[in-house]
Amino acid sequence: MNLLPTTSTEVAPHPWIRRPQPGPGWIRIFLGGLVLWVATVVVTFVTQNKNLVPTIILVGSFLVPVTFVTFAFRRADAVVTAQRVFSAFVYGGVLGVLGASLLESTLLTHVSGWTYLVIGMIEEGVKLAALWLIARRLPFYTARDGMVLGAAVGFGFAAFESAGYAFNALFTSSGLSLLNLVETEALRAVLAPVGHGLWTALLGGALFATASRSRSGRPRLRPPVVGWYVVVVLLHALWDASQVVAVWLTLFLTGTKAQWAAITRLGELPGVTQPQVHLFTVVSWTLLALDGLIGLALLLLRSLSLRR
Repeated sequence: MNLLPTTSTEVAPHPWIRRPQPGPGWIRIFLGGLVLWVATVVVTFVTQNKNLVPTIILVGSFLVPVTFVTFAFRRADAVVTAQRVFSAFVYGGVLGVLGASLLESTLLTHVSGWTYLVIGMIEEGVKLAALWLIARRLPFYTARDGMVLGAAVGFGFAAFESAGYAFNALFTSSGLSLLNLVETEALRAVLAPVGHGLWTALLGGALFATASRSRSGRPRLRPPVVGWYVVVVLLHALWDASQVVAVWLTLFLTGTKAQWAAITRLGELPGVTQPQVHLFTVVSWTLLALDGLIGLALLLLRSLSLRR
């Protein structure tokens, strides 16, 4: 019988001491980042301080991608760790941008009717390769984890690509244009959720699902992966070609004989009317919305099939 008093190593928390709260949710990240971006834009407009331009570019380009990666990271497991998601976002994004730039400068020596399809093949191919490099030695594979890591790679690609577009928009023939920069970042931020992140999420789900069913247990280029690759390439090509398709649809619906003759002979479209400009804008945004809805529907169907 032990007569010595027992001591407990556990210390009851003081009632006034609050338990540590979990990290900020994706909504708080988005709202906080949006406030910072708007504040930076306003201060830059007021002070004309060019030193703040990099802050506008970085915050504006990375805000939406980081928000959606945080949203996808809500259910972490042994594969989808914070370190791995961060690596997929940064390394996958940078490798994708570098690979796409090298291949496009080598293969796309002139513009043709196949340009948008080739761009889609190159960019989706390098993102798939980057995802494979990051995920080739994981302990196990599930389609859901593939979607999350694929989205991280895709949004990383989108963030770095958007930063490049914003930087180029800053320079005009009349000098630096802060308005062009802000408009470019706002537009790409609105479109980011249904672009690269969505497409690579579909590819990642297919790649990991194939790995989970293979004997080797490793990601391989199987027919399902190739099939989804074709799907996302087509979505990507339609997205990039939306303005060209909108021009031809507008011309088909409202074009005059003189405009048809000029565009056939000179490749130019003279005498564009204001109604044609409005129709072009509507058709262009409709095509982008249709492309995004198709991608979202495919992702939703894929997610629902995994729950059965």
